[in-house]
Amino acid sequence: MIFDILTIFPDFFHGPLEHGIIRRAREAGLVTIQIHDLRAFAKDRHRTVDDRPFGGGEGMVLKPDPIFECVEGMGLSPREARQGAGAHECVVLLSAQGELFRQDTAGCLAQLERIVLICGRYEGVDERVSEHLADRELSVGDYVLSGGELAAAIVLDAVTRLQPGALGNEASAQQESFTAASAGERNRATCASGGLLDYPHYTRPAKFRGMAVPEVLVSGNHDEIRRWRRREALKKTLHNRPDLLETVALSAEDKDFIAGLQGD
Repeated sequence: MIFDILTIFPDFFHGPLEHGIIRRAREAGLVTIQIHDLRAFAKDRHRTVDDRPFGGGEGMVLKPDPIFECVEGMGLSPREARQGAGAHECVVLLSAQGELFRQDTAGCLAQLERIVLICGRYEGVDERVSEHLADRELSVGDYVLSGGELAAAIVLDAVTRLQPGALGNEASAQQESFTAASAGERNRATCASGGLLDYPHYTRPAKFRGMAVPEVLVSGNHDEIRRWRRREALKKTLHNRPDLLETVALSAEDKDFIAGLQGD
């Protein structure tokens, strides 16, 4: 997979690209990451990439011309083809106004061959970039960042770790928060979250400062372990993210357990 990142701060990505899963994926040839300095596409001697907004208002807005020129020089498929069935490329504008970036969004992007990430800055990006150049506009959360670089790093990490071979254990990506599971996977002791928050994890030592690992996890009874993990995931989701329960497939046993928690 190829990632192209458009930014006015190319040095920002030196850290994120040189550590952990992203570094290993690059070294293994699983992903190629290309950083493009938008100032290199500015035409004036001051390399200006922003200007005041029409109609007045606070802050500055990123100009459309450097962004269009940079993206159009990448040799991508026409926008209509990128948005059609079977598309293998996507241009993403990162902004607070975009649709929420979720795990299923990462899963969809992970199926592509090339992703272009446009990092917004200042007060925003000229709307013509969203309307006529980008294929998707994504936000990483209901808060405002100083720029899209942090958001791009999040998308980059979330999508890279879904590439085959990126993780040491391929099953790891199926046993995490927000990850859907098949019926067969739900029957395993190390089942996927099924769209819930992940269940609690423990490791050695079994006793630490008087705090013991739950006895069921060292019992060797995989049916009981699976049941305990499912219930703990339900409990954590109800407490921290009850909104997720509205979209998760719940069994009769799940519903009874939740009802018991809410009745306490």
